[in-house]
Amino acid sequence: MRTLHVMQARRTYQRGQTVIARTPRGLEVGEVLTEASPAAVDSIKDPPGGSIQRVVTPEDQVEIARLAQMARKEFTRCQEVVREMNLEMDLIDIEHIYGSERVVIYYLAEQRIDFRELVKRLAADFQTRIEMRQIGVRDEAKLLADYGDCGKPVCCNTHLHQMPPVSMKMAKMQKATLDPNKISGRCGRLKCCLRYEYDTYEELRVQLPPIGSDIVTHEGRAKVTGHEILAQQLIVQTEDNRRLLIEAHEVLSVIRKSSGRQRMDSSDEDDSSDELSE
Repeated sequence: MRTLHVMQARRTYQRGQTVIARTPRGLEVGEVLTEASPAAVDSIKDPPGGSIQRVVTPEDQVEIARLAQMARKEFTRCQEVVREMNLEMDLIDIEHIYGSERVVIYYLAEQRIDFRELVKRLAADFQTRIEMRQIGVRDEAKLLADYGDCGKPVCCNTHLHQMPPVSMKMAKMQKATLDPNKISGRCGRLKCCLRYEYDTYEELRVQLPPIGSDIVTHEGRAKVTGHEILAQQLIVQTEDNRRLLIEAHEVLSVIRKSSGRQRMDSSDEDDSSDELSE
């Protein structure tokens, strides 16, 4: 699941090195990212620990390839048993821990599954501990998805280690299309990238008079009817019913601030679910 760990190490390792590390799950294969400086550690919420054992050797690489092949066979066997038992679950992936302490089975299910008998049968077949892990559709994309609509590898499978909350309010503020097919990611939920620029939009928006405000400009009195947030421009309607696009710095004074902004925010909260596109 591409989790980040803060590891103890007896020597210095270079960024990008593949290593064998001991984690709470056993021996695992990992990649060195950076020194665990205070700033780096503070950026991760409750990081799990562990210790780096060694750099991956040629013998380790052979074992990694063998386990990957074994995992494919175990996945097929698990599918067969699930079908035989008529369990309402979708297998997503199987992870065979490097040290063979356990096999982790990732699955999707609409409701709670009694998989005790399944675990018994698989433990007898695989001769190791079986761990069942129910995941959501966003985790499924994190495990299996490749490229997004932008043509780049999906964020959840590259640089994101935590799934950020995403809401329709973010799409509305950025004037993104509200077509669910166009703002949904590979997981069927709202795209994570809608979150990236939201804070900037929010900072810039508070610098503009709220929509519905009465203002005074060089053209006279007008009412704010729209925002161009990134450009820091306002769409206004003058007293003679002209619609103009003006720069924010052209506002001489704000006569009355509308309460429509508060109403807009409260209505957006009703649309805050990131499951609209499902």
